[in-house]
Formats: sequence, structure tokens, C-alpha cells
Amino acid sequence: MPLPAITITPDQYKGGGEVPAFPINQFDTRLLAQGDSWFSIGALPPFLTTNLLFGLKRNKSTCIVNCAVPGQVLRHMTDTTTNTTFLQILGGVQSMKFDGILLSGGGNDMIDALQSTDANPARRLLRFQAEWGPPGSGAARYISEAGWAVFESHLGDVFTRFIAARDGGVNKDVPVFFHSYDFATARDSGAGFGFGPWLFKAFNSFQVPMADWDAVSAELFQRLRALLGQMQSSQPNAHMVDTMGTLTRALNSDTGATADWQNEIHPTRSGYKKLSAKWAQALDAAL
Repeated sequence: MPLPAITITPDQYKGGGEVPAFPINQFDTRLLAQGDSWFSIGALPPFLTTNLLFGLKRNKSTCIVNCAVPGQVLRHMTDTTTNTTFLQILGGVQSMKFDGILLSGGGNDMIDALQSTDANPARRLLRFQAEWGPPGSGAARYISEAGWAVFESHLGDVFTRFIAARDGGVNKDVPVFFHSYDFATARDSGAGFGFGPWLFKAFNSFQVPMADWDAVSAELFQRLRALLGQMQSSQPNAHMVDTMGTLTRALNSDTGATADWQNEIHPTRSGYKKLSAKWAQALDAAL
């Protein structure tokens, strides 16, 4: 029978004072996780949804030290290479040998980059109306190729630094698992308390016709998937868990929780369970 993974905080892992450290060595598999809102929270208040790790079930007992901090909803991949707590557990004075490292990153970086309306095309991901490609050229007519090239370079550099941090200590060559993202739908549905919507806001800012919203969103997330696939191929012992096509898409007219989506870019509890099942298959196969 599959066993639910136990997720603990860095403080539980370390212990201190009268609080003993969590007995992580009693588990068959020990994992270290870091990442964006798909590993922490995707809605406010937090009880509205969970995260990708919460519903993870495996054939072996599993403990996950989760360094993705709730409240940092738009966490960037750059944080993985600068977060002191994560680095100490990965390869510093508080480190131990883990069986795998889980990373959720790239999606929120792209969503954040989409909000830029800088005059320089290399500093944004979308084109202004005067810059659109010819009709009939597909969703790519709305995307700034110069900006996408910069984004690719940035994310690739961050991932290279992440791998270097892994290889700088006791966890050298330990398997790293990260994931593609599913097709988010641009719609007026934020995460609450002023967070979002994101695609909806960006597409309106650049006057992208609503009839093309789904195609442009698909183009962006397919490009991100391809970029993450390149990262998998370029680094040793890196595994992309391909979750694209797992969730049922929302409609542009939906404003609340619908299908498998709690809001515009974060899944519902049931949606995360579908994604967790894909993760469990990948982890069981590789570990």
C-alpha cells in the first residue's frame, strides 16, 4: 500500500534547544525540496489549496525536508542558489546525504517576467501591438524572441549554479528532480490578497486578443517545458517530471476554482494529487 510522504520544515530537521531533530534517518527515502509556490502555497488563505508535495505517496516510507517557505508566493529559481538555510542543509554545516533533491522552479520566473512592459524587447516576454508578427504566424507572433532568449539564458545559468551547489558538498551527483508545468488559462482569478491574476493582466497590458489567449499561454508553457528539458539533458543526474497535459484546463470566463485549478496558475487539491501521482512514478522509477 502506498505510504504518504512526511514533509517537515528545516527547523524540524535541525532541532534545537529542548526540541530534538526529527528522526529522518528512520525513513527509507530522504529528500530535500526547494522551490516556488507549487511546493509551498498557491492561494490565500493557505487552507484553500495545498501543494504538490502534500499528496505525494510512494511505495517506500519517505521524508521530505521542505525549504519552500509559505508566504513567498512568487519565489524565483535564483533563491535556490542564495537561500542560506537551503544551502546549509544541502552542503553546509547542517547537511546530510539525501537520496534526492526536489526542485520546483521556472514557472513563477516566467509568470513574473511576463509582467514587464519595458521599452527594450530584450527585457520583456511579450510584444507590443506594433511589434506583432504577421497574421497567420501563430501564437509566436506575440512573443518577444529577444526577451525569451534572455530568459532562457538566465534560467539556464541559475540551474547551472544550482547543480554546482549540489556538487559542492556531501550531495554531489545526488539525483535532482524538477517538473514541467501544465497549461494555465489566462482568466481573472487571482490567489487572493492582491496576488494575481498574472496571465490575464499581462495579456491585457499587451492587448493580446482574447481569442488567442489559450494559444499564447500554451506556446509559453511549451517553450518552458522545452527549456527545462534542455536543462535535464545538460546536467548529470537531472530528471524532469513531465506533468504537462495532466490537468483539465479552466475556461477564460471562469473566475474561481474550476476544473483542476484553484486560481489562474495554481491547481486545486485534487489537481495537485494528479501531479503528485506523476512525481511518485518518477521517484519510484529512479530511486
